[in-house]
Amino acid sequence: PVQLLQPKPVPGRSGMSQRKPREPQLARSLIKEVFSYFVKMPVTREAFKIVEKCSEKYFKQLSSDLEAYTSHAGRKTVEMADVEVGFRRQGLVTDKMPLNVLIERHLPLEYRKLLIPIAVSGNKVIP
Repeated sequence: PVQLLQPKPVPGRSGMSQRKPREPQLARSLIKEVFSYFVKMPVTREAFKIVEKCSEKYFKQLSSDLEAYTSHAGRKTVEMADVEVGFRRQGLVTDKMPLNVLIERHLPLEYRKLLIPIAVSGNKVIP
């Protein structure tokens, strides 16, 4: 009689992964790049770790707020209006300080180009 070959079990492996799923994090290099752009002086490792924790908590809170604003509006996609409402609640955007002015004042040119539409020849608007 012909017997079917069975694969050998790999020792130490079970069907389930042993790792716990990790929360996504902002890249340390991104936080360091943005922070060093604004601080313009050397920062100790301990101070940078605190900045890292604070930025992580800030973005967690911001994302939960944006989720709440979006679901309250009956949508499933976060829009620029939701971001503006969040910044208004924080006091960053006012009638005298619109979101575009904040973007132009505080962000480098490559980020400004991504966030603010730019008119170019041929009546095209980018992005």
